[in-house]
Amino acid sequence: MDNNEYFASINEVSKRLSVPAHTLRYWEKQFPVIIRPTTGSGGRRYYRAETVQRLEAIKDLLYNRGMTIAGVKKMIRDGALTDTAATSVAAPAAPQAGPAGISSADVDVVLSLLQTARDILDDK
Repeated sequence: MDNNEYFASINEVSKRLSVPAHTLRYWEKQFPVIIRPTTGSGGRRYYRAETVQRLEAIKDLLYNRGMTIAGVKKMIRDGALTDTAATSVAAPAAPQAGPAGISSADVDVVLSLLQTARDILDDK
């Protein structure tokens, strides 16, 4: 999908991203500023290549980096998820795995969760 004039159906994009079509429709509602498919006859959705790149970036942020919908919305508002950022966000450098196969991203998530638990316990 290098050509920006190429349109992919929601089914094609769903298969490419390995997410259900209903998830793509949900993301359209959550991120209407950057996810706007073209609709064809009968209301069928067709995505441009740059929209697919944005969807890939959103999937990466939500599924691989542990961000929330609200966090991604904030990135969009702050301009951190633009056409150029979407490309770089969607294809991050592979995380370095430690001797047990645990990546630094996994460690960061665990540390964040532990800090949140500590904060909750300290408030009691």
